[in-house]
Amino acid sequence: MAGKNIKSILQFVVLLSIGILLIWLSLRQITPDQKVKIIKSFQEADYFWIIVSLLVSLFSHVLRAYRWNYLLKPVGHSVNVLNATCEVLIGYLANYGIPRMGEISRCTLATRYDKVPFEVAFGTVITERIIDLALFMVIFALTLLLQFNELIGLANRYVFDPLGSKLSGFSQSPAKLVVLLVVVLAIIAAFVVLRKKFSALLKGKLGKIISGMGQGLGSVAKLEKPFQFIFLSVLIWICYFYSLYLCFFALSGTSGLGQSACLTLLLFGTFGVMFTPGGLGAYPAILYWILFNVYHVDEGASFALPWIAWTGQFVLILIFGLISLITLPIYNRNTKDVVPPIAER
Repeated sequence: MAGKNIKSILQFVVLLSIGILLIWLSLRQITPDQKVKIIKSFQEADYFWIIVSLLVSLFSHVLRAYRWNYLLKPVGHSVNVLNATCEVLIGYLANYGIPRMGEISRCTLATRYDKVPFEVAFGTVITERIIDLALFMVIFALTLLLQFNELIGLANRYVFDPLGSKLSGFSQSPAKLVVLLVVVLAIIAAFVVLRKKFSALLKGKLGKIISGMGQGLGSVAKLEKPFQFIFLSVLIWICYFYSLYLCFFALSGTSGLGQSACLTLLLFGTFGVMFTPGGLGAYPAILYWILFNVYHVDEGASFALPWIAWTGQFVLILIFGLISLITLPIYNRNTKDVVPPIAER
């Protein structure tokens, strides 16, 4: 147990350090003139749109809490909607501390206040994540379809053209070409030697994970109301989309961007949230780079929009997460069936 705690702490420290490093790298590159433009963007922003955006985001969390019962009822359990909403918000708050700790916190609270066995609650949350991953892949496909020219231009500029230059350099230098061939042959040889281990891995833990993901997706078809569950899942991601899109109207520099651009930002911004705790540093850095280099938004708005959006979400989760921590024990104080914490048992 101590080993797991140390591992979690180390993971948090590393990811937090990466987030802080990204913030520092972003700030150190700002010139005095750029700083003036950025401050002006923050000062001139229309925060009415940010508030509307946050309300949409809060609604998505309520939807997620409400949807949870669709997965719990087939296994004989349910969660009070207010409890579920508080547990979801506390889970999001925990994720700002240690990634994936939110799922554990949420399930632990459901066990205490709604008598849902931890293993059952955790299984439903994993299924949720699988559904979210499937919808994320749909967003990825839509982004490729709607923003193909922008993305292929980006790939050509930053991936294929530099790679072509490197390869042409190899062709003009026999020594470099030999090194490249040796590396390729070494990779092939390693694959041949380790193929049995890869096969065993697929049959072992990795195979179980893949199988579990398939079962999780298949379990949706066994729900009493699968179409309602899918509709709620899509609606949650629509809320994510519009909570970002509404932020565009807060700044004159981004108000002209369309929904296709928002789709691209949502896609790559989600990677940022996966990368560091709550997207700290990574989310603003990724969105800034895309806004400035792909959509040619002025520097002030390119920097301000991601930070306004990220800070708004953080404040929302911080406030409502803390309110939820206070609300849960008060709301359930008269419930006789509340399961005491492990330390009290």
